[in-house]
Amino acid sequence: MEIKDVFGDLPTLETGRLWLRKMNQGDAQDLFDYASDAEVAKYTTWSTHQSLQDSQDFLRAVTEQYAMQTIASWGIVHKGDSKLIGTCGFISWSPHHARAEVAYALSRKYWGQGLMPEAVQAVIAFGFRTMQLNRVQAICEIENVASARVMEKVGMTFEGRLREYMFFKEHYRNLKMYSILREEWDSRDLQ
Repeated sequence: MEIKDVFGDLPTLETGRLWLRKMNQGDAQDLFDYASDAEVAKYTTWSTHQSLQDSQDFLRAVTEQYAMQTIASWGIVHKGDSKLIGTCGFISWSPHHARAEVAYALSRKYWGQGLMPEAVQAVIAFGFRTMQLNRVQAICEIENVASARVMEKVGMTFEGRLREYMFFKEHYRNLKMYSILREEWDSRDLQ
């Protein structure tokens, strides 16, 4: 299986409260509304958006990824208000090893409602069912307790600490690694 076979036409995923769909330039204001929040960007590799142009540039890059039929994130849309409230998707995929890494961000206005585990669960299901993965993994900064909790809620297991694993925002970062294997996902009532 090749990346373009799966991401050539990224499908919309649906959960009880969310749609995960391709993003477009029409999402710029919604994206800016949360990406300009320093608390949302605190633990991300990207910087707080300073202007609507930053959000438009991000969306241009994502739509180019869609056009190139490569890995790209879904936009998370809340069904209740039809707003783009975050992103979730795979940021790397090794088809040979049947392994992929998921990442996500969510508007602070929607924190604490269980929406991110709902979105991540849909992406993990897509990974195991459509991408035929054996392993889905995710990382977060040691201090990012909320992100670690999302990983735990979706059934991921803490594997360990990665010391000074990534360099972003002018510092080396200590990260936590979590994963879930296909056999674990199959045995849980998560589908």
